[in-house]
Amino acid sequence: MHLPPFLPGLAAALVLVTNAFGAALCDDFYARLPNVSRALCESAQLQASAARSVKGRIIYTRDLGPVAAPLRVLVVGAMHGDELSSASLALHWLRLAQLEAAPVHWRFIPALNPDGLFGRPARRMNANGVDLNRNFPTPNWARESVVYWEKKVRKDPRRWPGKSALSEPESKFLFDQMKSFRPDLVVSIHAPYGVLDFDGPVRPPTRIGRLHLEQLGVFPGSLGNYGGLQQGMPVVTIELANALRTPTNAEIHRMWRDLQQWIGQTISPAGTRQAAR
Repeated sequence: MHLPPFLPGLAAALVLVTNAFGAALCDDFYARLPNVSRALCESAQLQASAARSVKGRIIYTRDLGPVAAPLRVLVVGAMHGDELSSASLALHWLRLAQLEAAPVHWRFIPALNPDGLFGRPARRMNANGVDLNRNFPTPNWARESVVYWEKKVRKDPRRWPGKSALSEPESKFLFDQMKSFRPDLVVSIHAPYGVLDFDGPVRPPTRIGRLHLEQLGVFPGSLGNYGGLQQGMPVVTIELANALRTPTNAEIHRMWRDLQQWIGQTISPAGTRQAAR
């Protein structure tokens, strides 16, 4: 079979475009994120998804491990754009996942909220001013999210849940990823409370690195509420102690080992599905 003569040239052009996007992304990450070298970013080999932020920025992902692996884990960083260390940790963990041959299909989204992350200054919300971690379709969202915003946080603009559930392209993208990828575990990285939070139907980890379990409660529209409580999809929330500085590299490795150990002891497709039922 002979390919049309223009196809090799088209393929080469697509590679160049992809490389250009990747180079620009690493320029941004290297300049913006703490403890992220250009080499670390380039080694991640992030892939452009079809999703775009409010301002049209690409949301990048990376899959690792066998597609038919018995476990699927989704790791999300920078849902809040001013939590820079969360995106950094996702990239460091992506690198560690590359070095292992565990029977896990990993999907990394290092920066779910690129508009907030690359804003000057960086900010928690997306470009529409919405807190993405209050925008997921939990029960009675229309009523409870308004009560929470008006009464509990006194209309704090940093925690505005939006006009409707999944009103934002970034939260809609993560919602769709959870539907299509069907992870057995979601790891959501945040800062700066310095604790470990958990929502879901299985035994929570008591410690990951220096972070100890301190469940912070359930909020209307949060990822933990939607995934862990409504969908029976365990959600581990890593709350780093500093939004602008990562843990040491030794601590990053220790946290990764602790997470891996807990996954091996606790998470299995059959177990999570049975607990959800």
